[in-house]
Amino acid sequence: MKIKEVIVVEGKDDTKAIRRALDADTIETNGSAVSKETIEKIRHAQRKRGVIILTDPDFPGEKIRKTVSDNVPGCKHAFIDKEEAMGKGGKGVGVEHASPEAICLAIKATHTLTEEVKEVITKKELLDAGLIGGMHAARRRARLGQLLKIGYTNGKQLHKRLMMFQVSRKDFLKALEKVRQEEGQ
Repeated sequence: MKIKEVIVVEGKDDTKAIRRALDADTIETNGSAVSKETIEKIRHAQRKRGVIILTDPDFPGEKIRKTVSDNVPGCKHAFIDKEEAMGKGGKGVGVEHASPEAICLAIKATHTLTEEVKEVITKKELLDAGLIGGMHAARRRARLGQLLKIGYTNGKQLHKRLMMFQVSRKDFLKALEKVRQEEGQ
């Protein structure tokens, strides 16, 4: 599969994993302290071809994602689930450990942030649905993030990410229903 956009990744091992899965160009951030020069490269790529951010499903990866999207508006976002990015023997988590199939699925399910953010699902609804607080909230959020292709979030981030990606009420309720069915509720 040939990708028009340039994919932003963390390092050279991520680039190797991308190239095993896709015909695509990458820009490596080389860690979470993204340099001004790298931001300029990403801005240029965004103007010319578009950008997809695909970082590790961990805290540093989310920090990089936020830094890039704060400085380069209009980037698309792709997410790989933690389970799919787990190293052999549970050692490490990252794009470099993901299968070519997982990478392709993440790229196909990219999201573009919207400038106009409106609240479709309220925080109260998230609380009532057992996605914030409670014993199994983290597990429910993780599964919901997989189904909606928005990545894993903590309780505070979930509302923001749902708004950021303008997840529709219909899609949210459909995913929530699947989470409940899987739990036997």
